[in-house]
Amino acid sequence: MSAIHYDIDDQNILTLTIDMPGQSANTMNAAFREALTDTVSRVEQDLERLRGIILTSAKSTFFAGGDLNELYQVTEDQAGDFEAMVNNLKRQMRTLEIAGKPVVAAINGSALGGGLELCLACHHRVVLDDDRIQLGLPEVTLGLLPGGGGTQRLPRMLGLEASFPYLMEGKKATPKAALKAGIVDALASDTDDLIQQARAFIDANPSCQQPWDRKGFKMPGGGPQHPAMAQKLAIAPAMLRQKTKGCYPAPEAILSAAVEGAQVDFDSAQLIETRYFAQLVCGQVAKNMTGTFWFQLNAIKAGESRPQGVDRARFHKVGVLGAGMMGAGIAYSTAARGLDVVLKDVSLENAEKGRGYSQKLLDKKVSRGRLSDAERDAVLARIQPTASADDLDGCDLIIEAVFEDSDLKAKVTQEAEQRLAEGGIFASNTSTIPITQLAKASARPDKFIGLHFFSPVDKMQLVEIIVGEQTSDDTLARAFDYVQQIGKIPIVVNDSRGFFTSRVFGTFVNEGVAMVQEGIAPASIENAGVLAGMPVGPLAVCDEVSLTLVQHIRNQSRKDTEAAGGSWQPHPAEAVIDRLVDEFGRKGKAAGAGFYDYPESGRKHLWPGLADAFPIAGKADLQTLKDRLLFIQAIETVRCLEENVLRTVADANVGSIFGIGFAAWAGGAIQFINQYGPRDFVERARELAAGYGERFSPPKLLLDKAERDEKFQ
Repeated sequence: MSAIHYDIDDQNILTLTIDMPGQSANTMNAAFREALTDTVSRVEQDLERLRGIILTSAKSTFFAGGDLNELYQVTEDQAGDFEAMVNNLKRQMRTLEIAGKPVVAAINGSALGGGLELCLACHHRVVLDDDRIQLGLPEVTLGLLPGGGGTQRLPRMLGLEASFPYLMEGKKATPKAALKAGIVDALASDTDDLIQQARAFIDANPSCQQPWDRKGFKMPGGGPQHPAMAQKLAIAPAMLRQKTKGCYPAPEAILSAAVEGAQVDFDSAQLIETRYFAQLVCGQVAKNMTGTFWFQLNAIKAGESRPQGVDRARFHKVGVLGAGMMGAGIAYSTAARGLDVVLKDVSLENAEKGRGYSQKLLDKKVSRGRLSDAERDAVLARIQPTASADDLDGCDLIIEAVFEDSDLKAKVTQEAEQRLAEGGIFASNTSTIPITQLAKASARPDKFIGLHFFSPVDKMQLVEIIVGEQTSDDTLARAFDYVQQIGKIPIVVNDSRGFFTSRVFGTFVNEGVAMVQEGIAPASIENAGVLAGMPVGPLAVCDEVSLTLVQHIRNQSRKDTEAAGGSWQPHPAEAVIDRLVDEFGRKGKAAGAGFYDYPESGRKHLWPGLADAFPIAGKADLQTLKDRLLFIQAIETVRCLEENVLRTVADANVGSIFGIGFAAWAGGAIQFINQYGPRDFVERARELAAGYGERFSPPKLLLDKAERDEKFQ
């Protein structure tokens, strides 16, 4: 059965309906390529009698893009064959494009990646007017570029500058936005209208040619040689490097392919694109990003970490204890997904202030046209601020988000837990305190779980679900369902102080702070963090968290460790934090002073007094600084696997990127080791341990992997 249905009607209009057998979505795999080749051959035979061609889909999604299973397997020694395959695919698309007959894309669902590239090869594009439909070229988010002509056709349609956000940032558009941008030509009210408009275009345009195939074509906004564009392109690589920090080759390859292709004829431009595409497909960064952001993330979303055999739960009423920034953020994220929320604090004034956080976020969306007044008001109406525990009656789930103090958390747990509906569960938003320890305050520890959100909650996609010693599978499954119901990404970890993300995050911050004690220039430390691929440097992160909170968490951890009969091992960073807080009164960003100064007007800057308090000892090797910041996180992640805190490698990689901002180019903390090579990684870790401390010593699990030269799976 062919992947493309071929139907010529009595008016000699050919409809090509893409319908990949055995798949829920159409993808550009071997079966599609074979079907397209056969289809184009038939078109050439029937061309004289054809009046036009309509390209559409039998799926609810028009076309999902390239087959990542295929792309992920391509190796450098297969690059030549891969290029030949891609060029042949593009040749088939090009044959339809230059056949002289009008070709119309009737887009009945989302068209992403290769799917949109098929549409761009058509002479006219009509799409259903449905805001759920997405149009875009998101390949860059997986370390790739649009390899089906996207880097050549889109700039010729929109102009180089206007096309860059779609090509280099993976920007997606709704049908209305795509029409405004010029990516599509018309909107249709329903599927009948879609086909009628396609047929009308064919009737009105008996012969068709793309603008770039016409003599005298000029690129919108000017080509690379145009004085205004040349001036912009002269600084574009530097601006791009400012964003990528040299960690991501895809945006640079896209810029090169688009600009170089714009200076030659279209067919030569396609060959340029293919070369860059093959280079990226075979490269390690694309393997890292595709493996984590596609395969592992999809496995998590599909529920691989969720206990099987437990019915799916739907939540209706959620209680949130504490209306500070975290509690307010949880309330907003929950209400925005249609659930009722009771937001409780010690006073109604505090609770209403927490609800006001949602008001600000929603007002911003209204001002940008992303939400109507009625939709904003409906979300706000779902948030009930209160100071009374009675209002928690009947909640399916209650989440405490109070200050990181065991005694306080125990108090609010005992007050609120009894208000739960039958079968309801209780969760703590703690970032470090063991769930098993907190569950001692619960009358139903089997219904007690950790839900660790990240700040700011409205932007951060990850939720770390922590399973205590007595947490039941039913409770875990329900917590997993809630996280997905509010549109977040759940990872599941077993109990431990700091769990997974806080433990690893702590190593990154502490390593940067320890470097200050060693006399390394603070600016060098911050730059090393960013150049390694972290969103911000460790000192800036420490300020964001607040130095006093870092102190408090450390003191709480030391107290609990010693109470359990353990021995507390101080970290070199502790002395730096204590001096800044106790000697200089610098408590972090919220207090206006930490490692950085925060002037009322102007940008933040590193506190000049750091150089006096911690004299700079000399120049430091940049690669060593970068290695220390990434290696320490990867090593701690392996320890979490070894101690069974982490259950899967997928949770480790996805959690490290979405939770703590680990270098996305590496595909996560464990994939960083895989791509480095376990043996080489161990050798480098031992060098760092010899120079900077036993904390870099490879754990046994890592040594075992290195000995067998085996990657983490």
